[in-house]
Amino acid sequence: MNQEWSLGFVGLGVMGEPMSTNLVRKSSLPVHVFDMSAEAVARVVEHGALAADSIEALAQQADIVFLSLPSIEQVKEVCAALVASHGRAKMIVDMSTSDVAGTRELAATLAAKGIDFVDAPVARTREAAVQGTLFITVGGTEKHVSMLRPLLECMGSDVLHCGDIGSGQTVKILNNMMVFMTVNALSEVLTIGRRAGLDGEVLFNLLSKGSADSFVLRNHGMKSLMLDKFPEKVFPLVYAIKDAALALNLARQGEFAPHIAQYTYDLMCRTRDAGFGQNYHPAIVQMVDGRITASSD
Repeated sequence: MNQEWSLGFVGLGVMGEPMSTNLVRKSSLPVHVFDMSAEAVARVVEHGALAADSIEALAQQADIVFLSLPSIEQVKEVCAALVASHGRAKMIVDMSTSDVAGTRELAATLAAKGIDFVDAPVARTREAAVQGTLFITVGGTEKHVSMLRPLLECMGSDVLHCGDIGSGQTVKILNNMMVFMTVNALSEVLTIGRRAGLDGEVLFNLLSKGSADSFVLRNHGMKSLMLDKFPEKVFPLVYAIKDAALALNLARQGEFAPHIAQYTYDLMCRTRDAGFGQNYHPAIVQMVDGRITASSD
């Protein structure tokens, strides 16, 4: 790790704030942060970050800029601002979940302007972001990934080089789609079990002892589905729908029509339309078991 580097971090949301905080605490490098939320910036500054008044100001200070943003559109906008500023930034690391084709196009555009680009989306929970134990899937050259690894390991316990640009996004998107489909399956199993007279907690605890055990069962299942807890600001359904749409887009590009993924996407959309778009995405169980319908207010 070059001790002369100065870092930037744009996007201090649910995941970005704890990620940037860990980068500040563990990298021993100056980290300049920017977000539209002054409160989020202030919290990270309390841990030693340096506040930037704008993206352009951040670009004048940072050699490597990390992004944690809602979608590829915001990523493109921030990258355009970084380029237009003619600042120090020579590498951009997108830790958002972004469209694969858009990621590759953006990387090519930036390369023509002398700026390297790496995609490094994150998986696991907000608690993992706080603890610095995220799963980070990285797309880029071996040289760039090796150079970034010490910084990425400040935020994640598992940093996986998946291949060339866009490969990190591909793995992340499919990881999330698998989670959503598993939550859908657990919702159906829970509904059948309850109607057969089994308590949800008993059922999931028993399933965790056998071949049905999984990370999703122990987390989304035990911590949300069986407890009927679907708080806001914890990977809301609208975010899940966005990621599922990215997975379906990948399928279309490969001329494949998935059935389970499409059904799960449609189910999430119906749950959103019933008024649960900002709730934690396992809220779909309420649609599965019939407690709500898409026409609910």
